[in-house]
Amino acid sequence: MNRNDLRRVDLNLLIVFETLMHERSVTRAAEKLFLGQPAISAALSRLRNLFDDPLFVRTGRSMEPSARAVEIFALLSPALDSISTAVSRAADFDPATSTAVFRIGLSDDAEFALLPQLLKRVRAEAPGIVLVVRRVNYLLMPALLASGEISVGVSWTNDLPANAKRKVLRRSKPKVLRADSMPGSLSLDDFCARPHALVSFAGDLGGFMDEILEKVGRKRHVVLAVPQFNGLGSLLTGTDIIATVPDYTAEVLTAAGGLRAEDPPLEVQTFELHMAWRGSQDNDPGERWLRSRIQMFFGDPESL
Repeated sequence: MNRNDLRRVDLNLLIVFETLMHERSVTRAAEKLFLGQPAISAALSRLRNLFDDPLFVRTGRSMEPSARAVEIFALLSPALDSISTAVSRAADFDPATSTAVFRIGLSDDAEFALLPQLLKRVRAEAPGIVLVVRRVNYLLMPALLASGEISVGVSWTNDLPANAKRKVLRRSKPKVLRADSMPGSLSLDDFCARPHALVSFAGDLGGFMDEILEKVGRKRHVVLAVPQFNGLGSLLTGTDIIATVPDYTAEVLTAAGGLRAEDPPLEVQTFELHMAWRGSQDNDPGERWLRSRIQMFFGDPESL
């Protein structure tokens, strides 16, 4: 196919194809693209004619891509990224007048402790924009970035899509929260004897602190697991339960009163909070502005 032949290719069809590759479902692709299922089915029929291949075969509730579809996707995805980059570079971005919608992913600790100050700055600079926040963690982030459901995310991350970019926002040390009035800091024996609460997205009863304790032959007893930081302070108030949280969440929780924070009674390494974003939007003026503000309000205070 030469460049003139590209005139008969509808770019919207390629977006539908990419979405179907991510979602493996006509229904979910329709929801993602804000289209009706008949429109997606019609687009799939046109795609099959275009590529002279079935592209997807229904297997149970899922649509599995053909070998040809996998081959096309490997070539098409970076091409669409390049088109997106070329278009975004040509666009101007004025925060004061923009009405753009930014879709970002935040881990619960980042949303609870760091988002409020970012929001104040964004509202002051860009009162017309819209922020849509999705909950992410290291498991959810890759798929949300790859599918374009978010353009940037803040969390600890592990594996990311091949075209994603990442930087360390801050290195944080855990703090122990307690609501009792007993003087002095907790010893290691006290720490292990006290009941513990933790914030767990998946409802787990163990975390990094248990791995650290195991290395020194100790254990703790978790009596409460909650899915988010909001409300943790009121749950600890009036009890002997303690919780180990990132220092920036401890700062917010103690500011409300009734809690105090101290260092854990054993050596604990710092952990990283990352910002990851889609490589195709690396040079988008609006996205660059948003990432700079995230860096400003989520990053290490010493780096500002």
